[in-house]
Amino acid sequence: MENLDFTLVIWIGVAIVAIWFISYFVPIGLWFQAMLSGVKVSLMQLVLMRWRKVSPLTIVRSMITGTKAGLKLDANLLEAHYLAKGDVPKVVNALISADKANISLDFRMAAAIDLAGRDVFEAVQMSVNPKVINTPPVTAMAKDGIQLITKARVTVRANIKQLVGGAGEDTVLARVGEGIVSSIGSSISHKAVLENPDSISKVVLAKGLDAGTAFEILSIDIADIDIGRNIGAVLQMDQANADKNIAQAKAEEKRAMAVAIEQEMIAKSQEARAKVIEAEAQIPLAIAEAFRSGNLGIMDYYKIKNIQADTEMRDNIAKPKRNN
Repeated sequence: MENLDFTLVIWIGVAIVAIWFISYFVPIGLWFQAMLSGVKVSLMQLVLMRWRKVSPLTIVRSMITGTKAGLKLDANLLEAHYLAKGDVPKVVNALISADKANISLDFRMAAAIDLAGRDVFEAVQMSVNPKVINTPPVTAMAKDGIQLITKARVTVRANIKQLVGGAGEDTVLARVGEGIVSSIGSSISHKAVLENPDSISKVVLAKGLDAGTAFEILSIDIADIDIGRNIGAVLQMDQANADKNIAQAKAEEKRAMAVAIEQEMIAKSQEARAKVIEAEAQIPLAIAEAFRSGNLGIMDYYKIKNIQADTEMRDNIAKPKRNN
């Protein structure tokens, strides 16, 4: 009796596993749902999807959504896109949005855009509802030296044909900033820019900045213009300071040369004075030698002393008196 119960349990377990296996690989319920929705897909095709690691639920539901929206979808193309790691539901939703908005977009183009890493559904929405991109503050200087800080709003629409391989928003912002700098830089005065900010938009739009990008620029509107520094005056002040420093350096060089010449003259004067003192030191010796040789008498010696005394007296008289 116990063996019979154990065998029955085993058979029940086998039956459950078999039913799960059949229901997993043979999605009869999903096939029936597709048939009621008017989607032509065979039961064998759903079984083969399982073997190819493709989600039949994703494919069938996407086909049902597209069929109800009036699209004709190929299950093989959807399956291939799924195997390529594409987002099948998003591609189908993008095709539906494009069809409702009368935008020319086929499945191959939508699949290519999706596999390129772009959000194809968002791109279609942007084609219907243009997007506004705010540029960061752009600093430029007019010819009169006044700096202007400009902010702009760029209205763009997705270019479906350029989404694969086209440049993104960063390129558009960079080109717009370059156009703003060029427009302001060519203005004679900053006042002219402040009076007619739309001139910037006209110049920038005329450059065809959206070439090679995934967007089409509809308009460029100047949102704000602020006056920055007077760069021309700053440059002139810097030049004046540089000229002043050069003049000071040259004056310091001349002063140093004058000091060096003065020191040289003082050294020569001290050298000459030393020679005079040395020569004066030889006078007593010469007088003594003259006494010994008989060339100088005592009366001659007294005359010399009298002359020296007279000379010292005249020097003292000639010197100005200092008040105590």
